[in-house]
Amino acid sequence: MDDLRTRYIALIAAAQDEAALEALRVQAVGKKGEVSLQMRQLGKMTPEERQVAGPALNALKDEINAALAARKSALSDAALAERLRSEWLDVTLPGRSLRTPGTLHPISQVREEVTAIFAEMGFAVAEGPRIDTDWYNFDALNIPAHHPARAEMDTFYMARAAGDNRPPNVLRTHTSPVQIRSMETMGAPMRIICPGGVYRADYDQTHTPMFHQVEGLAIDRDISMANLKWCLEEFVKAFFEVDDVELRFRASHFPFTEPSAEVDIRCSWQDGTLKVGEGDDWLEILGSGMVHPKVLAAGGIDPEQWQGFAFGMGIDRIAMLKYGIPDLRAFFDSDLRWLRHYGFAALDQPTLHGGLSR
Repeated sequence: MDDLRTRYIALIAAAQDEAALEALRVQAVGKKGEVSLQMRQLGKMTPEERQVAGPALNALKDEINAALAARKSALSDAALAERLRSEWLDVTLPGRSLRTPGTLHPISQVREEVTAIFAEMGFAVAEGPRIDTDWYNFDALNIPAHHPARAEMDTFYMARAAGDNRPPNVLRTHTSPVQIRSMETMGAPMRIICPGGVYRADYDQTHTPMFHQVEGLAIDRDISMANLKWCLEEFVKAFFEVDDVELRFRASHFPFTEPSAEVDIRCSWQDGTLKVGEGDDWLEILGSGMVHPKVLAAGGIDPEQWQGFAFGMGIDRIAMLKYGIPDLRAFFDSDLRWLRHYGFAALDQPTLHGGLSR
Protein backbone atom coordinates (compact mmCIF):
# COMPACT_ATOMS: atom_id res chain seq x y z
CA MET A 1 0.00 0.00 0.00
CA ASP A 2 2.86 2.36 0.73
CA ASP A 3 4.24 1.73 -2.76
CA LEU A 4 0.80 2.43 -4.30
CA ARG A 5 0.42 5.63 -2.27
CA THR A 6 3.86 6.95 -3.16
CA ARG A 7 3.56 6.13 -6.86
CA TYR A 8 0.07 7.54 -7.44
CA ILE A 9 0.58 10.69 -5.38
CA ALA A 10 3.65 11.44 -7.51
CA LEU A 11 1.87 10.69 -10.78
CA ILE A 12 -1.12 12.85 -9.81
CA ALA A 13 1.11 15.76 -8.86
CA ALA A 14 2.85 15.53 -12.26
CA ALA A 15 -0.38 15.35 -14.33
CA GLN A 16 -0.62 18.26 -16.80
CA ASP A 17 -4.29 18.11 -17.80
CA GLU A 18 -7.66 16.70 -16.79
CA ALA A 19 -7.44 13.88 -19.31
CA ALA A 20 -4.28 12.56 -17.62
CA LEU A 21 -5.98 12.88 -14.23
CA GLU A 22 -8.96 10.84 -15.42
CA ALA A 23 -6.67 8.11 -16.72
CA LEU A 24 -4.92 7.95 -13.35
CA ARG A 25 -8.25 7.81 -11.52
CA VAL A 26 -9.37 4.83 -13.58
CA GLN A 27 -5.98 3.16 -13.16
CA ALA A 28 -5.98 3.61 -9.38
CA VAL A 29 -9.54 3.59 -8.03
CA GLY A 30 -11.68 2.61 -11.03
CA LYS A 31 -13.62 -0.67 -11.01
CA LYS A 32 -10.58 -2.51 -12.30
CA GLY A 33 -8.00 -0.22 -10.71
CA GLU A 34 -5.15 -1.36 -8.53
CA VAL A 35 -6.74 -0.27 -5.26
CA SER A 36 -10.06 -1.86 -6.22
CA LEU A 37 -8.30 -5.15 -7.01
CA GLN A 38 -6.63 -5.04 -3.61
CA MET A 39 -10.02 -4.53 -1.94
CA ARG A 40 -11.36 -7.63 -3.68
CA GLN A 41 -8.69 -9.65 -1.88
CA LEU A 42 -10.28 -8.83 1.47
CA GLY A 43 -12.65 -11.80 1.13
CA LYS A 44 -9.70 -14.20 1.07
CA MET A 45 -8.22 -12.82 4.31
CA THR A 46 -8.82 -13.91 7.87
CA PRO A 47 -11.06 -11.67 10.01
CA GLU A 48 -8.00 -10.35 11.82
CA GLU A 49 -6.27 -9.44 8.55
CA ARG A 50 -9.41 -7.74 7.22
CA GLN A 51 -9.64 -5.56 10.31
CA VAL A 52 -6.19 -4.18 9.46
CA ALA A 53 -6.25 -4.16 5.65
CA GLY A 54 -9.82 -2.88 5.16
CA PRO A 55 -9.45 0.51 6.90
CA ALA A 56 -5.99 0.95 5.35
CA LEU A 57 -7.34 0.41 1.80
CA ASN A 58 -10.27 2.79 2.39
CA ALA A 59 -7.87 5.43 3.71
CA LEU A 60 -5.63 4.94 0.65
CA LYS A 61 -8.63 5.29 -1.69
CA ASP A 62 -9.76 8.48 0.07
CA GLU A 63 -6.24 9.91 -0.05
CA ILE A 64 -5.91 9.25 -3.79
CA ASN A 65 -9.36 10.77 -4.48
CA ALA A 66 -8.43 13.84 -2.43
CA ALA A 67 -5.17 14.22 -4.39
CA LEU A 68 -7.07 13.93 -7.66
CA ALA A 69 -9.57 16.63 -6.60
CA ALA A 70 -6.81 18.96 -5.41
CA ARG A 71 -4.83 18.57 -8.64
CA LYS A 72 -7.95 19.14 -10.76
CA SER A 73 -8.68 22.34 -8.84
CA ALA A 74 -5.07 23.48 -9.30
CA LEU A 75 -5.24 22.83 -13.06
CA SER A 76 -8.51 24.80 -13.29
CA ASP A 77 -6.99 27.73 -11.41
CA ALA A 78 -3.96 27.68 -13.70
CA ALA A 79 -6.18 27.60 -16.80
CA LEU A 80 -8.18 30.56 -15.49
CA ALA A 81 -5.02 32.49 -14.72
CA GLU A 82 -3.71 31.86 -18.24
CA ARG A 83 -7.03 32.95 -19.74
CA LEU A 84 -7.02 36.15 -17.71
CA ARG A 85 -3.45 36.84 -18.80
CA SER A 86 -4.15 36.25 -22.49
CA GLU A 87 -7.46 38.19 -22.48
CA TRP A 88 -6.02 41.15 -20.63
CA LEU A 89 -7.27 44.56 -21.68
CA ASP A 90 -5.84 47.92 -20.70
CA VAL A 91 -8.94 49.79 -19.57
CA THR A 92 -6.95 53.01 -19.27
CA LEU A 93 -6.70 53.28 -23.06
CA PRO A 94 -8.85 56.09 -24.49
CA GLY A 95 -12.25 55.02 -25.88
CA ARG A 96 -13.21 55.32 -29.52
CA SER A 97 -15.56 58.18 -30.18
CA LEU A 98 -18.70 57.42 -32.19
CA ARG A 99 -19.17 60.06 -34.83
CA THR A 100 -22.64 58.69 -35.66
CA PRO A 101 -24.66 57.24 -32.77
CA GLY A 102 -26.87 54.23 -33.29
CA THR A 103 -30.36 54.83 -34.65
CA LEU A 104 -33.73 53.14 -34.38
CA HIS A 105 -35.06 51.45 -37.51
CA PRO A 106 -38.18 53.13 -38.98
CA ILE A 107 -40.14 49.88 -38.62
CA SER A 108 -39.41 49.81 -34.88
CA GLN A 109 -40.26 53.49 -34.58
CA VAL A 110 -43.58 53.20 -36.40
CA ARG A 111 -44.52 50.10 -34.41
CA GLU A 112 -43.97 52.09 -31.22
CA GLU A 113 -45.98 55.00 -32.61
CA VAL A 114 -48.91 52.73 -33.51
CA THR A 115 -48.77 51.06 -30.10
CA ALA A 116 -48.79 54.43 -28.32
CA ILE A 117 -51.82 55.66 -30.28
CA PHE A 118 -53.95 52.57 -29.72
CA ALA A 119 -52.85 52.29 -26.09
CA GLU A 120 -54.58 55.63 -25.51
CA MET A 121 -57.78 54.00 -26.82
CA GLY A 122 -57.45 51.07 -24.44
CA PHE A 123 -55.95 48.49 -26.81
CA ALA A 124 -53.47 45.97 -25.42
CA VAL A 125 -50.68 44.39 -27.48
CA ALA A 126 -50.95 40.66 -28.27
CA GLU A 127 -48.28 38.51 -29.89
CA GLY A 128 -48.14 35.00 -31.32
CA PRO A 129 -45.88 32.55 -33.19
CA ARG A 130 -44.62 33.38 -36.67
CA ILE A 131 -44.83 29.71 -37.62
CA ASP A 132 -48.43 28.64 -37.13
CA THR A 133 -50.78 25.87 -38.13
CA ASP A 134 -52.81 25.85 -41.30
CA TRP A 135 -55.92 25.95 -39.12
CA TYR A 136 -55.06 29.17 -37.26
CA ASN A 137 -53.79 30.89 -40.38
CA PHE A 138 -56.67 29.98 -42.71
CA ASP A 139 -59.49 27.71 -41.47
CA ALA A 140 -60.26 29.59 -38.26
CA LEU A 141 -60.43 32.82 -40.28
CA ASN A 142 -63.12 31.44 -42.62
CA ILE A 143 -60.70 31.22 -45.54
CA PRO A 144 -61.91 28.30 -47.72
CA ALA A 145 -59.64 25.59 -49.07
CA HIS A 146 -59.93 26.88 -52.65
CA HIS A 147 -58.95 30.46 -51.77
CA PRO A 148 -55.98 31.72 -53.86
CA ALA A 149 -54.12 32.85 -50.72
CA ARG A 150 -53.71 29.18 -49.75
CA ALA A 151 -51.80 28.32 -52.93
CA GLU A 152 -48.09 27.60 -52.66
CA MET A 153 -47.35 30.49 -55.02
CA ASP A 154 -48.56 32.89 -52.31
CA THR A 155 -47.86 31.11 -49.00
CA PHE A 156 -44.69 29.59 -47.54
CA TYR A 157 -45.50 26.08 -46.30
CA MET A 158 -43.12 24.28 -43.96
CA ALA A 159 -41.56 21.03 -45.14
CA ARG A 160 -42.99 17.79 -43.77
CA ALA A 161 -41.46 14.35 -43.37
CA ALA A 162 -42.45 11.67 -45.85
CA GLY A 163 -45.70 10.02 -44.78
CA ASP A 164 -46.69 12.83 -42.41
CA ASN A 165 -50.41 13.39 -43.11
CA ARG A 166 -50.97 16.10 -40.52
CA PRO A 167 -52.05 19.59 -41.75
CA PRO A 168 -48.96 21.61 -42.71
CA ASN A 169 -47.52 24.50 -40.76
CA VAL A 170 -47.03 27.82 -42.52
CA LEU A 171 -45.12 31.03 -42.13
CA ARG A 172 -48.06 33.19 -41.11
CA THR A 173 -49.39 35.34 -43.95
CA HIS A 174 -50.97 37.89 -41.59
CA THR A 175 -51.17 38.51 -37.84
CA SER A 176 -54.84 37.45 -37.75
CA PRO A 177 -53.96 34.06 -36.15
CA VAL A 178 -52.99 36.05 -33.06
CA GLN A 179 -56.60 37.29 -32.89
CA ILE A 180 -57.90 33.71 -32.78
CA ARG A 181 -55.39 32.71 -30.12
CA SER A 182 -56.26 35.81 -28.07
CA MET A 183 -59.98 35.06 -28.27
CA GLU A 184 -59.29 31.53 -27.03
CA THR A 185 -57.27 32.73 -24.04
CA MET A 186 -58.87 36.10 -23.18
CA GLY A 187 -62.49 35.70 -24.21
CA ALA A 188 -64.80 38.71 -24.54
CA PRO A 189 -64.91 41.67 -24.18
CA MET A 190 -61.46 42.52 -25.51
CA ARG A 191 -59.45 45.19 -27.35
CA ILE A 192 -56.08 44.22 -28.81
CA ILE A 193 -53.66 45.09 -31.58
CA CYS A 194 -51.36 42.45 -33.07
CA PRO A 195 -48.17 43.87 -34.59
CA GLY A 196 -45.51 41.61 -36.08
CA GLY A 197 -43.72 40.13 -39.05
CA VAL A 198 -45.60 38.19 -41.75
CA TYR A 199 -44.55 36.32 -44.90
CA ARG A 200 -45.84 36.08 -48.47
CA ALA A 201 -44.23 34.95 -51.72
CA ASP A 202 -43.98 38.35 -53.40
CA TYR A 203 -41.11 40.72 -54.20
CA ASP A 204 -41.07 44.10 -55.96
CA GLN A 205 -40.86 47.81 -55.14
CA THR A 206 -43.89 47.68 -52.87
CA HIS A 207 -43.79 44.01 -51.75
CA THR A 208 -41.23 41.82 -49.99
CA PRO A 209 -41.35 38.16 -48.87
CA MET A 210 -41.28 39.36 -45.26
CA PHE A 211 -43.01 42.50 -44.05
CA HIS A 212 -44.85 43.81 -40.99
CA GLN A 213 -48.51 44.22 -40.18
CA VAL A 214 -50.59 45.52 -37.32
CA GLU A 215 -54.13 44.26 -36.90
CA GLY A 216 -56.72 45.42 -34.42
CA LEU A 217 -59.65 43.62 -32.82
CA ALA A 218 -62.39 44.94 -30.54
CA ILE A 219 -65.20 42.72 -29.25
CA ASP A 220 -68.16 43.76 -27.10
CA ARG A 221 -71.94 43.41 -27.04
CA ASP A 222 -72.86 46.60 -28.91
CA ILE A 223 -69.88 47.45 -31.17
CA SER A 224 -70.75 48.75 -34.64
CA MET A 225 -69.16 50.14 -37.80
CA ALA A 226 -69.55 53.60 -36.26
CA ASN A 227 -67.07 52.63 -33.53
CA LEU A 228 -64.69 51.31 -36.19
CA LYS A 229 -64.93 54.55 -38.17
CA TRP A 230 -64.20 56.73 -35.12
CA CYS A 231 -61.28 54.53 -34.05
CA LEU A 232 -59.63 54.69 -37.48
CA GLU A 233 -60.19 58.42 -37.84
CA GLU A 234 -58.52 59.06 -34.49
CA PHE A 235 -55.62 56.83 -35.44
CA VAL A 236 -55.00 58.50 -38.81
CA LYS A 237 -55.12 61.99 -37.29
CA ALA A 238 -52.66 61.02 -34.55
CA PHE A 239 -50.31 59.02 -36.76
CA PHE A 240 -50.02 61.55 -39.58
CA GLU A 241 -50.15 64.38 -37.03
CA VAL A 242 -52.95 66.34 -38.67
CA ASP A 243 -55.95 68.06 -37.08
CA ASP A 244 -58.56 66.67 -39.42
CA VAL A 245 -58.82 63.93 -41.99
CA GLU A 246 -61.54 62.48 -44.20
CA LEU A 247 -61.87 58.73 -44.59
CA ARG A 248 -63.72 56.91 -47.35
CA PHE A 249 -65.05 53.42 -46.73
CA ARG A 250 -65.44 51.31 -49.87
CA ALA A 251 -67.35 48.04 -49.79
CA SER A 252 -65.04 45.08 -50.23
CA HIS A 253 -64.80 41.39 -49.37
CA PHE A 254 -62.61 39.66 -46.81
CA PRO A 255 -63.43 36.11 -45.66
CA PHE A 256 -62.99 37.02 -42.00
CA THR A 257 -65.22 40.13 -41.86
CA GLU A 258 -68.82 40.84 -42.90
CA PRO A 259 -69.51 43.54 -43.91
CA SER A 260 -66.01 44.44 -45.12
CA ALA A 261 -64.57 47.77 -46.22
CA GLU A 262 -61.33 49.13 -47.58
CA VAL A 263 -60.42 52.52 -46.15
CA ASP A 264 -59.03 55.45 -48.15
CA ILE A 265 -57.73 58.76 -46.82
CA ARG A 266 -58.11 62.11 -48.56
CA CYS A 267 -54.70 63.41 -49.59
CA SER A 268 -52.72 65.36 -52.13
CA TRP A 269 -49.38 64.87 -53.85
CA GLN A 270 -47.26 67.99 -54.26
CA ASP A 271 -43.78 67.62 -55.74
CA GLY A 272 -43.78 63.98 -54.71
CA THR A 273 -44.77 64.79 -51.11
CA LEU A 274 -47.86 63.25 -49.56
CA LYS A 275 -50.11 65.58 -47.57
CA VAL A 276 -52.89 63.88 -45.60
CA GLY A 277 -56.23 65.56 -44.94
CA GLU A 278 -56.30 67.87 -47.96
CA GLY A 279 -56.52 67.70 -51.75
CA ASP A 280 -58.64 65.77 -54.19
CA ASP A 281 -56.83 62.42 -54.24
CA TRP A 282 -57.60 59.28 -52.26
CA LEU A 283 -55.12 56.72 -50.97
CA GLU A 284 -56.02 53.23 -49.74
CA ILE A 285 -54.29 52.43 -46.45
CA LEU A 286 -56.06 49.49 -44.78
CA GLY A 287 -58.82 46.90 -44.74
CA SER A 288 -61.49 46.56 -42.08
CA GLY A 289 -64.94 45.27 -41.22
CA MET A 290 -67.16 43.58 -38.66
CA VAL A 291 -65.80 40.23 -37.46
CA HIS A 292 -67.48 37.31 -39.23
CA PRO A 293 -69.61 35.15 -36.88
CA LYS A 294 -67.68 32.03 -37.97
CA VAL A 295 -64.42 33.67 -36.85
CA LEU A 296 -65.89 34.50 -33.45
CA ALA A 297 -67.09 30.91 -33.09
CA ALA A 298 -63.64 29.57 -34.07
CA GLY A 299 -62.16 31.66 -31.25
CA GLY A 300 -64.62 30.23 -28.74
CA ILE A 301 -66.86 33.32 -28.53
CA ASP A 302 -70.62 33.10 -28.96
CA PRO A 303 -71.58 35.23 -32.01
CA GLU A 304 -75.15 35.44 -30.70
CA GLN A 305 -73.93 37.39 -27.66
CA TRP A 306 -70.89 39.28 -28.95
CA GLN A 307 -69.79 41.19 -32.02
CA GLY A 308 -66.76 43.20 -32.95
CA PHE A 309 -64.71 44.98 -35.57
CA ALA A 310 -61.26 44.25 -36.97
CA PHE A 311 -58.79 46.10 -39.16
CA GLY A 312 -55.34 45.54 -40.57
CA MET A 313 -52.62 47.61 -42.20
CA GLY A 314 -49.00 47.27 -43.25
CA ILE A 315 -46.54 48.89 -40.85
CA ASP A 316 -43.97 49.18 -43.64
CA ARG A 317 -46.54 50.84 -45.92
CA ILE A 318 -47.66 53.53 -43.47
CA ALA A 319 -43.99 54.15 -42.59
CA MET A 320 -43.26 54.75 -46.28
CA LEU A 321 -46.20 57.16 -46.54
CA LYS A 322 -45.38 59.12 -43.41
CA TYR A 323 -41.62 59.43 -43.86
CA GLY A 324 -41.37 59.56 -47.65
CA ILE A 325 -39.55 56.25 -48.16
CA PRO A 326 -39.91 55.28 -51.85
CA ASP A 327 -38.85 51.61 -51.94
CA LEU A 328 -40.00 48.92 -49.52
CA ARG A 329 -36.99 46.73 -50.26
CA ALA A 330 -34.67 49.31 -48.69
CA PHE A 331 -36.13 48.43 -45.26
CA PHE A 332 -34.26 45.11 -45.39
CA ASP A 333 -31.01 46.11 -47.13
CA SER A 334 -29.12 46.94 -43.89
CA ASP A 335 -27.58 49.96 -45.59
CA LEU A 336 -26.00 52.15 -42.90
CA ARG A 337 -26.37 55.25 -45.04
CA TRP A 338 -30.11 54.60 -45.33
CA LEU A 339 -30.41 53.94 -41.60
CA ARG A 340 -28.57 57.15 -40.73
CA HIS A 341 -30.89 59.11 -43.01
CA TYR A 342 -34.21 57.56 -41.96
CA GLY A 343 -33.33 56.31 -38.46
CA PHE A 344 -34.61 57.76 -35.21
CA ALA A 345 -32.84 58.60 -31.96
CA ALA A 346 -32.73 55.37 -29.96
CA LEU A 347 -34.01 56.91 -26.71
CA ASP A 348 -36.96 58.79 -28.22
CA GLN A 349 -40.13 57.18 -26.90
CA PRO A 350 -43.24 58.07 -28.97
CA THR A 351 -46.19 59.34 -26.93
CA LEU A 352 -49.31 61.26 -27.83
CA HIS A 353 -48.45 63.87 -25.23
CA GLY A 354 -44.80 64.36 -26.16
CA GLY A 355 -45.14 63.75 -29.88
CA LEU A 356 -44.63 60.71 -32.12
CA SER A 357 -41.83 61.92 -34.42
CA ARG A 358 -39.01 63.85 -32.79
